[in-house]
Amino acid sequence: MLLAAVCSTLAGRAVALTVAYQLYQLTKDPLTLGILGLVEAIPALSLALFGGVVADRSDRRLILLGTISVEVVCAGCFALYAPHAVQHGILPILALIFTLGVARGFSDPALPAFQAQVVPRELLLRASAWRSSAWQAAAIAGPAVGGVLYASVGAAGAYVFGGVLFVVSLACVAYVKPKPRPRFTPGEPVWDSVKAGLAFVMRRQVLVGSMALDLFSVLFGGAVALLPIFASDILAAGPTGLGVLVAAPSVGALAVMLYATKHPPGKGAGRTLLAAVAGFGMSMLVFGLSKNFALSVAALVAAGLFDGISMVIRSATLQIRAPDHMRGRVNAVSGMFIGASNELGAFESGVAARLLGTARSVWLGGIVTLVVVAVTAYLAPELRAMDLTDVAED
Repeated sequence: MLLAAVCSTLAGRAVALTVAYQLYQLTKDPLTLGILGLVEAIPALSLALFGGVVADRSDRRLILLGTISVEVVCAGCFALYAPHAVQHGILPILALIFTLGVARGFSDPALPAFQAQVVPRELLLRASAWRSSAWQAAAIAGPAVGGVLYASVGAAGAYVFGGVLFVVSLACVAYVKPKPRPRFTPGEPVWDSVKAGLAFVMRRQVLVGSMALDLFSVLFGGAVALLPIFASDILAAGPTGLGVLVAAPSVGALAVMLYATKHPPGKGAGRTLLAAVAGFGMSMLVFGLSKNFALSVAALVAAGLFDGISMVIRSATLQIRAPDHMRGRVNAVSGMFIGASNELGAFESGVAARLLGTARSVWLGGIVTLVVVAVTAYLAPELRAMDLTDVAED
């Protein structure tokens, strides 16, 4: 299961970079890259709640086998079309990206729910740390591998590489033994199942509180979209410095996730989560005020470290605090929170930078994140008291 996730993430990130670079080479229009993100995000987010219901009513392994098969086919189509893209335009590429977005709408809720069935319940916390570490490493390596392949063997070669990795991921999931279908009420309307999933999340402070922390910290405290401006105008670091700035959060996140595989944050996890998000806000505050390149890099490494802690805890919380028959819908709601924070966060960063100035918008965002942590800690005492060492069924 872990190898399947690594191969799928490596392939997905390599293909995504190749598509983005190829589209920009074809159009020379930055707006195309924004459209590319929307074309995938719209079906993925629109179908998330329905995908959660399907994951809670069906064999999750079969869902993953189906969605990875779609990724294999799309990678092959990308490879076949790449040599003809100049003559025939970008619409077929966008259609394939839309198809991948549809597949994501079903795979994103099903994957963590199935992983929770594969791992014994008492090992979910440590497994979450391993899974997050593997995902982070693959997310770092994927774009780098895609860039090297694009430069050496062209877009078609990069797509073939992605397709091969998707096939390996498909074989790994097929190797995992089937798990029992989750129980559900036969004949229950889909919308009633959706509402039940939303109600389940909203009634539990540990779930809605952890999701809200992620949403607002990324929405107001993130600065990834503004890093080119910092590298160019504020820190005078150039494109090489930009590469270091972009990589810095991932280095911090991967380091703390690997540490968590041996020392998972179970006891007092709620307080640790709140402290980690507060640390993220403080790191963004320092980064926004810094004029020194080394200090800025250190602040971003620290931000990645704190975000890695919160990612491990949030992932484990979803799996431990949600019963099996609800995991698909709970992960769907979480995916919508994450998707909204990522998509809206980049837009908010741009608007805030235009209105307030780049540096000011970042350090003010850090302050807002600290306020969000304080409000959440006050309003969600159950989240403050959360302890993930208790693995009893909720």
